[in-house]
Amino acid sequence: MNSILKKIIIQTTKKFKDTKMSPKGDPSEYQIAKKYRQVVISIKRNIKNFILIVIGIFSASFGFKGFLLTNDFIDGGATGISLLLAAITEVPLYLLIIGVNLPFVILGYKIMGKRFAIKTALAIIGLALCVAIVPFPNVTDDDLLVAIFGGFFLGAGIGLSIRGGAVIDGTEILAIFLSRKFSTTIGDVIILINIVIFSFAAYMLSIEIALYSMITYIAASKTLDFIIEGIEEYIGVTIISSQSNRVKEMIIDKLGRGVTIYKGQGGYVKDGVSRDMDIIYTVITRLELNKLNTEIEKIESNAFIVMNSIKDIKGGMIKKRPLKH
Repeated sequence: MNSILKKIIIQTTKKFKDTKMSPKGDPSEYQIAKKYRQVVISIKRNIKNFILIVIGIFSASFGFKGFLLTNDFIDGGATGISLLLAAITEVPLYLLIIGVNLPFVILGYKIMGKRFAIKTALAIIGLALCVAIVPFPNVTDDDLLVAIFGGFFLGAGIGLSIRGGAVIDGTEILAIFLSRKFSTTIGDVIILINIVIFSFAAYMLSIEIALYSMITYIAASKTLDFIIEGIEEYIGVTIISSQSNRVKEMIIDKLGRGVTIYKGQGGYVKDGVSRDMDIIYTVITRLELNKLNTEIEKIESNAFIVMNSIKDIKGGMIKKRPLKH
């Protein structure tokens, strides 16, 4: 398979050679190898994204048909609008999913680009087909279990789809658009949209269903955050210390983490002389925070430390070396 793919890439590279990269003839072995690596990475990424989106579609569909739909519960966002309309009308849910999300796909095309819009449209169509064709059992009629686990599977489905580079709920696209237009935060817009949805649910269905649906929304949003951000929360740590070399060695040797050194100058001086210093930056997990503080305390008790939360990371040493005890 790899040899066939390599031959195709070599032929394509020679046929559509970049005159800036190889103006005097055929592309070099390095250029072919570079192109081959780029294509392999792209194929692996697309396969991974496809698998994530498919799993997300089935998870969301299970949340719909196994829990929410048969009990008239709803969620927030575009999925909530679809479920609300399905509860008060006789229109099938799969048609409503496409119809409600269609304006968001068009808006996504304008905001996020053609590639994102196509992936999102295909994901939404896949979700609608899965809801229409795949049979799922009604798991339970207990209202609390329906609210919690329906939200869990729906949130997991939305989160996995986002991980794959698409969305099956277009509310966030609308939130991005409105936040740019009215200079508000995305979170505020989403909250406002959901207030309107749950108010309609309380009026059209019942206050009890609306309250249970809020539990569904909370379960879905927390699961979504968990899927996107991961099980570990990362902390970016900036350390200013007169013992910067010892601190750097400690982080590398005892925590097994990489460090980045910035050259800086002290801004607060008493004698009018600004001193050069090394500023250390590293990324650790929250579980390692206590160990880091303890080790820095051993080296210099008054070291200046700044910490900030990081949603996600990629590359580097953070996942390559285990924590040393």
